[in-house]
Amino acid sequence: MPSSARTICSGQAATRYVAISLTEPHGSRNATRCQYTAQVQKLFLSSPRFAVVGASKDQSKFGTKVLKWYLARDKTVTPIHPKESELEGVSTVRSVADLTSPSETSISIITPPKITLGVLEQAKALSVPALWLQPGAEDDAVISYIKDNGLEDKVIYGGPCILVDGDGILKSLL
Repeated sequence: MPSSARTICSGQAATRYVAISLTEPHGSRNATRCQYTAQVQKLFLSSPRFAVVGASKDQSKFGTKVLKWYLARDKTVTPIHPKESELEGVSTVRSVADLTSPSETSISIITPPKITLGVLEQAKALSVPALWLQPGAEDDAVISYIKDNGLEDKVIYGGPCILVDGDGILKSLL
């Protein structure tokens, strides 16, 4: 697909996503991508632990909003921040490698693509089960890394946002 093309996934519940391609015919491989996304979303939110990369002390930033989303739902969440010792009253760790149990922790990423790429590399090396790249955290290099490293069944990318879709997915897990 050309880099200018976008696939948009939309739907009421994670299991009812429909793909809309701006450059490919209806029913193309994008429908499969969105179905895959729904499966990975369920895998992601089934984790016993979560981490957020990209939260800060700035309340207007989406990373902080995502961290607060987990806290409001009583999820075990650890902010990852290279400088701050705590965010929203929760102790931080400096990197994915510093998480207590990375192989049991799904990670939300709300960072510029250059930082996202480094987080993906760490997560792959530490067998993180699932990652959710919030809108804006990926670019062509990040998507290439995901595909080249066989991570498509572990990474949500391309548009879905936990702030929009998270509650519906959690309800579907009950």
